[in-house]
Amino acid sequence: MLIELTRFRVLPGKRALVDEWLAFLNSNMEAVRETLEPEEMYVETIFAETIDGVDYLYWYSVQGEQGASRSVRDSPHWLDQKHVYYWRECIDPTYEPQQLTPRVHMMPERVQASMKPLKQENT
Repeated sequence: MLIELTRFRVLPGKRALVDEWLAFLNSNMEAVRETLEPEEMYVETIFAETIDGVDYLYWYSVQGEQGASRSVRDSPHWLDQKHVYYWRECIDPTYEPQQLTPRVHMMPERVQASMKPLKQENT
């Protein structure tokens, strides 16, 4: 299992487009869920923060070991293609993403045991 929390800086003047992006994801949650299984993405949450007038987005995820090897950029799913469009329009490519380091991971065993690739459930 891979747990990540990463901070990305939003390009100046893109707050309204970020709001549109997040509303798009929220209003298409059924399609979002379709994309999670192929990515072995068990939990994905996006947080927003403004520090000294600069907007940041944080991605928190819990995914399977193989999930990190799959890129959303390669997905043929229409929702992922739109997600990548918003990413390119909103995220500052000159800002090095900040990977926060997990220090403690707390999860009930039964929950962790249920987090496995779908294909393993059928074997």
